[in-house]
Amino acid sequence: MTTTFDFDLFVIGGGSGGVRAARMAAQRGARVALAEVLGTDGLGGTCVNVGCIPKKLYSYAAHYAESFDESHGFGWEGEKPTFNWATLKANRAKEITRLNGVYGNLLRGSGVTVFDAFASLTGAHGIALATLNADGSPGHQEFSAKHILIATGGTPHVPHFVGREHVIVSDDIFDLEPFPKRLVVVGGGYIASEFASIFNGLGAKVTQLYRGEQILRGFDDEIRHFVAAEMVKAGVDLHLNAGVVDIRKTDDGLRVECEGGALVMADAVLYATGRVPNVKDMGLEAVGVAQGAQGEIVVNERYQTNVPSIFAVGDVTNRVQLTPVALGEAMVVVDQLFGPAAGKAPRNMGYEFIPTAVFTHPSIGTVGYSEQAAREKFGTVTVFRSEFKALKHTLSGSTERTLMKLVVDAASDRVVGLHMVGAEAGEIVQGFAVAMKAGATKAVFDSTIGIHPTAAEEFVTMRDPVKA
Repeated sequence: MTTTFDFDLFVIGGGSGGVRAARMAAQRGARVALAEVLGTDGLGGTCVNVGCIPKKLYSYAAHYAESFDESHGFGWEGEKPTFNWATLKANRAKEITRLNGVYGNLLRGSGVTVFDAFASLTGAHGIALATLNADGSPGHQEFSAKHILIATGGTPHVPHFVGREHVIVSDDIFDLEPFPKRLVVVGGGYIASEFASIFNGLGAKVTQLYRGEQILRGFDDEIRHFVAAEMVKAGVDLHLNAGVVDIRKTDDGLRVECEGGALVMADAVLYATGRVPNVKDMGLEAVGVAQGAQGEIVVNERYQTNVPSIFAVGDVTNRVQLTPVALGEAMVVVDQLFGPAAGKAPRNMGYEFIPTAVFTHPSIGTVGYSEQAAREKFGTVTVFRSEFKALKHTLSGSTERTLMKLVVDAASDRVVGLHMVGAEAGEIVQGFAVAMKAGATKAVFDSTIGIHPTAAEEFVTMRDPVKA
């Protein structure tokens, strides 16, 4: 008996992973639908609407303040312009709307049926859509699909404490009104650290509170300490081992009390203390889809859940929360379900040597193992390190410094960790990630000619290892 389904693939979630999977599957000839609650946001998910893209645009904006100051050392004279928060917000919103349209056109141009609806599971092959009718009344539709892909991403998590109702999360900060003259950022991860740098650059008095011993847990320890010191030098008031007790509203703003009794006053308090998988009310429990401790969907190496027809990719699986990872995982699913593109081998996804950047000021670029993780995995490692003032700052007047670091497996001579704090770190590290993915050794780095004068050349000119 042959079962007929409405769709070959139904994708729940219109973020980077979901859109990529839907579009590529449709191009393979599959009948594909995608559901996303568009609301105030459009297609593109967290990254496009309230994540990577607007955050990077605001990071660019923040850099202009220091650039105006630094220009005087290069002969530029006159007062720097004033910052207009409303203009930045409006221009960002316009660009995001444009990107939403691009995503929609790509999907519909590929033949994907797009539903503006909240989707939940009714069975191993069943999807229910909660929609709005033309008159605004609630609507309901049900469909069947041979395969279902969940790509609903994550959402900011705020712990329960007295005053929780007074805080904002990263989703809210792009359109905050008015501009906060005093901003408290709670958290020590990359989102908290990036926004602390951004709003400090835009002119706010920023206090960052983190209950741990140092920000950016999981990164190389030397990188963490170095970038924290540079952020403080740039004006961020960083408090470590500083847990929040409560937040109260007063006539002078928000009163933040820390463990130990310290008080900080703020116009806004941003909580960036982690994200959790976005799985609420999706019907996972009723269908029997296995979940982890934080609600994340448990998948195997093929991104398949314990319900064989249901797959999941991206942040909702709580593996590596990066947009390019979700894109790569989506392509693995499409290739295994509908075959690879003509002339191409099926995709596979490796989680070793994933490059990433943190857009603090200065920024971080990193790929591979931290020094401590490399010692645990490989045993004996050789470390190469260089710290210097970038050529630009010999005239700019800035005291910002750059740090570069290589971690080499002594047994194989392979470069297994590459880390940088400095201008355009992400742009520089991306190219080196290709070499490291290919297994480049320190000898290969040493034999590579540098581009002079650049900061990047330092990675191929480090000859003297750090003494143990």
